Amino acid sequence: MSEADANKDLLEALDSVSEVKIGNVVKGEVLAIDDSKQVIVGIEGTGVEGVVPFKELVTKPDAEIEDTVKVGDVFDLVVISKIGSDKEGGSYLLSQRRLEARKVWDEIEKEFEAGETIKAPVTQVVKGGLVVDAGVRGFIPASMVDDRFVEDLSQYKGQTLELKIIEIEPSENRLILSHKEIVKEEREAKKAETMAKLVVGDVIEGKIARLTSFGAFIDLGGVDGLVHVSEIAYERVEKPSDVLKVGETVKVKVLAVDPEKERISLSIKQTLPQPWDDLDEKVAEGDILEGTVKRLTSFGAFVEVFPGVEGLVHISQISHKHIATPNEVLTSGETVKVKVLNVHPEEHRLALSIKALEEKPSAASSEPKKKQVENDTKAEAPEENTGFTLGDLVGDLKDDEEDK
Repeated sequence: MSEADANKDLLEALDSVSEVKIGNVVKGEVLAIDDSKQVIVGIEGTGVEGVVPFKELVTKPDAEIEDTVKVGDVFDLVVISKIGSDKEGGSYLLSQRRLEARKVWDEIEKEFEAGETIKAPVTQVVKGGLVVDAGVRGFIPASMVDDRFVEDLSQYKGQTLELKIIEIEPSENRLILSHKEIVKEEREAKKAETMAKLVVGDVIEGKIARLTSFGAFIDLGGVDGLVHVSEIAYERVEKPSDVLKVGETVKVKVLAVDPEKERISLSIKQTLPQPWDDLDEKVAEGDILEGTVKRLTSFGAFVEVFPGVEGLVHISQISHKHIATPNEVLTSGETVKVKVLNVHPEEHRLALSIKALEEKPSAASSEPKKKQVENDTKAEAPEENTGFTLGDLVGDLKDDEEDK
């Protein structure tokens, strides 16, 4: 070969050497692996070498270098920076991990622009939110985890969540995600589905979601219904929390459904046996019972003798002595013993007497007795729908005549 041809070949070889620039994607062939697990590669088309630290390889944290690469492997790398000077024959710092991350960022940006969601597992629970692995590190602020306040975020660790991309900035490795939007959409869809299935009169199961002073909210599956305090039990309930617990599963009857206002009225007590149904098996005329004074009226006292079963002690049956009003001798909440005068379960009527259990005082003059009967008769007009007739409320005048 002539000297001219040799020079020509040299020039052509120099022209074929590509210039290595920061950020370029190059191909590297593994030449060696040193003791510090650094991979030495030859950058194709450049005649220079590069170094790939083990942490810059795409690998699991617990993987071994021998299982990851071997001499002779060729793969794509991104140029991170230059090592040393040209005079020293400098090489380049290369990374496979960052190249893969770049591809992931490009894909996430496309999904963001298209309005698509992504799925990623939760890897860490940190102060202020959750860290996920979306191919790159993503962060879900605590306020964007659910559409309701979540006290303990640790329950999400290990879960794979569907996420909406809120903010993305690859140059800063910033990826902000939201699970709240997904939960909200799912809840609305489930709510509409549940509302469409509800039929007045149906008995279904639900879980107690919240308790308030006026009732209990029951989660029926994406939508809450209200059991008013008056519909919790047949007996009087002062506070729902006295008889119910959050998280408890209960049977409820659907009383009303208003799809437009998304209101559902429910009842627990109407799924239970009515307290009056088998009353004639529990009690008979002449029985002596213990009960609680629930209400006082001008014509008598209502005493609860069984849960949800109140009987009337007419004013004339409270005491052998003449009283103008029941509260002269009785107080609401007081426990008293009563004698059953008559039982009418089908009419929800139970007539009781307190004075029948007390010793009758010695005979008094008849004049005051007549006056008492007249006064009693004038005062007995019913004030509310009690299930008792006017004759029940006036009292048995014959009994009074026998007392004379």
